[in-house]
Amino acid sequence: MKTIETGISGLLVVEPVVHGDERGFFMETWKSSRYQAAGLPGRFVQSNLSRSGSGVIRGLHYQYPEPQGKLVSVLEGRVFDVAVDIRRGSPAFGQWAGVELSAENHRQFFVPEGFAHGFCVLSDTALLHYLCTREYRAEHDSVIAWDDPDLDIRWPVRTGHLSSKDSDAPRLCDVAEDKLPRMPG
Repeated sequence: MKTIETGISGLLVVEPVVHGDERGFFMETWKSSRYQAAGLPGRFVQSNLSRSGSGVIRGLHYQYPEPQGKLVSVLEGRVFDVAVDIRRGSPAFGQWAGVELSAENHRQFFVPEGFAHGFCVLSDTALLHYLCTREYRAEHDSVIAWDDPDLDIRWPVRTGHLSSKDSDAPRLCDVAEDKLPRMPG
């Protein structure tokens, strides 16, 4: 397994070892000891699937005060996946990294606790799988505008299909400080 740093502490792209031949392929999508040795959490408590159609944009979502870390992968299709550091006190506050995840490239994106996460679908449909470090709590669910001009995320699309929650999301600068996670330490 190979990990690629994004330039933001803790935010990693993971390239698992894929064993393939004419019959198909095999890969480990999670092995606690191996991933923990690479700097990822040793424990996840929830597993989610999300299917979306072409042009769908989801995010930028986060949970506070019980932030979730996520290990994201695409089982079908292709997405542009984004994470934004929203940890108060972080030297990378407001910085983002994006990566293309697909069923073909087998990449995973580790989004640590304290980051907002979103994606846009680049294929006809996409099936995402993600492991979470904490359970989802609807009362702590929060969102930041995917197209916040201060973040200047270079999305591969200009518009997309959004939920009402995502289309009405505030800019990061409009979120009260006490509604954002703090950098650990």
